[in-house]
Amino acid sequence: MTEALAAGAGGGQRPRLDGTKAADVCVIGGGLTGLWAAYRFLRLNPGADVVVLEARHVGYGASGRNDGWLCTTMSANQERLARFAGREAVVDFQRLMIASPRRILEIAAAEGIEADGMVSGHLTVARTPAALGRLREERDHLVDWGYDPARLSLLDADQTSERIAVAGAEGALFEPDTAKVNPAALVLGLARVVERLGASIHEGSRAVAVRPGEVKVAGGGRVTAPHVLVCAEADSGRIGGVPARRIVPVNSSIIMTAPLGPDLWRAIGWDGHECFSDAANVFTYAQRTPDGRIAIGGRGKPYRFGSRTSGLGAVDGATVRALAGRLREYFPGLPARLVEHAWCGSIGVTRDWCGFVHYGRTTGLGWAGGYAGHGVTSAFVAAHTLVDRLSGLDTPYAAAPWFGYRPPNWEPEPLRWLGIRGMYKLFAFADAREEAARQEHTSRLARFGAKLAGLS
Repeated sequence: MTEALAAGAGGGQRPRLDGTKAADVCVIGGGLTGLWAAYRFLRLNPGADVVVLEARHVGYGASGRNDGWLCTTMSANQERLARFAGREAVVDFQRLMIASPRRILEIAAAEGIEADGMVSGHLTVARTPAALGRLREERDHLVDWGYDPARLSLLDADQTSERIAVAGAEGALFEPDTAKVNPAALVLGLARVVERLGASIHEGSRAVAVRPGEVKVAGGGRVTAPHVLVCAEADSGRIGGVPARRIVPVNSSIIMTAPLGPDLWRAIGWDGHECFSDAANVFTYAQRTPDGRIAIGGRGKPYRFGSRTSGLGAVDGATVRALAGRLREYFPGLPARLVEHAWCGSIGVTRDWCGFVHYGRTTGLGWAGGYAGHGVTSAFVAAHTLVDRLSGLDTPYAAAPWFGYRPPNWEPEPLRWLGIRGMYKLFAFADAREEAARQEHTSRLARFGAKLAGLS
């Protein structure tokens, strides 16, 4: 698992697109959204001609570099989406998201994709009174929007320590339906499946412009197709014909430890292998890997001026030290030298943190994105929404209320850079105050930062 998870998906063995090629569907992006869209279309239309264009190699972006969570959380502000589509539609959408991790694992097993998948649940641990208060509010919020209250457990400090020995834990919220996978293994396996079903994947083939019926590729290549689906997420703004300020790339970094010995694991616990996060305003997220390591991620340097993406995924030393320091705060018994791998990727975020799916029946152009860090599950659901709408189907995916939703554009630079960096600095300062003063309530700075960011 470790090599694939740490290095991204890798590849580069598939041919680039040269010349002109005709297809039934052209998919831009060899990550999870694009590959699930190709998979869904081919399962509905066996023998169809599907072309997938990937600028680098399959899984090069966030699909091959994330922490492998199959979240049940929707990529949206429920209240804002309900004003667009109605409360009932949003509740149904949330329940669809809750069911989707298991559905992904079922398909992976049926298609022979070995991705270390398991339903593990999600444990969010509070280490301050203010964070514990946020968890109580979060549970009420989730129940209000479609979660079964019997499946959301608020744990006290002792119950939390029985699951995972996080230093200073005040309590936790446990949600049982989150799953985890090796994301690189999932994206590579899915690519092989869609090729087996008849799709052509062209790596090193960067789409530079789209218009109805046509995609232009760097170097002079061209694809003609009645349906063109842009599934490039954080890289969408680099493609001509796609609104450049609808999605911005936000950086997320991950470090991975060396394998921990039996004594350390006995001290830490974590026998249930739950996906683990903290309830801080600037949160971290982690999983226990099948080979006995911890992979932990956080924002690090969250945004690069001009919406530049993370490139090859190098992580600066300050971010590595910060994540390693946070991990030792959780588990003080960890050794001083524990980091063996580090990498980063870019997630796509809209101005109001709501994901969306579009498809124009007259133009044949489709687009999905804005998953804001919940992409492993959201990519699956968005791809199904996109293809089912394209196909005129009446399914729960087609009814998902993010179809047709239009988030506002981000501000131009330098306002965008100042706003995003300022938001994270406010959150970090708020966390420091909450921890130092043991505040009972969320800092007003954090609440202001949430409003500034469009989170509330």
